[in-house]
Amino acid sequence: MTDSKRLINGQSIANTFIAETRAAIDQELRRITHSLAQLSEEDIWWQPGPSVNSIGTIIRHLCGNLRQWFLHGIGGQPDVRDRPAEFAAAASTPKDKLLADLTGVVHQIHEALDAVDADDLLQERRVQGFDTNGLAAIYSTVAHFEGHALQIAYITHLRLGERYEPFWKPTLAEQGAD
Repeated sequence: MTDSKRLINGQSIANTFIAETRAAIDQELRRITHSLAQLSEEDIWWQPGPSVNSIGTIIRHLCGNLRQWFLHGIGGQPDVRDRPAEFAAAASTPKDKLLADLTGVVHQIHEALDAVDADDLLQERRVQGFDTNGLAAIYSTVAHFEGHALQIAYITHLRLGERYEPFWKPTLAEQGAD
């Protein structure tokens, strides 16, 4: 295989990975938005137990994590994260502001991804004290985002019980629809 053919294949893989990253991030933002739409201001600060974070705290944590790993680690912005503050702040941020903050971070991630190419994905970098590369940083950060989005959906379900509306429902027989 020629070097130019490898580069084309490598860039094609990079473009596909970046497109899948965008789609996954957008889906999890929609999942969180769907959960928040069902909850009151009080509900987002409810904790299922004393050692379990509220949805509001999880969203603050996601904003900090995404800023550090994506905007700093991939996009090259300064690392401004204050992780302890994500968990220490009182239940004072309104639901709309939390969602606007998260949506703003996701928008900035899309802008950062516009500049990423195959070489960037392989570039070594240090994020949050970890030695990694662009591919691993993105992959683990998307998984982290998805995990917390599902946690938010679960807490929403716990809080609302029978009133909970799932994010996705099967519509085809092969998906399990009736």
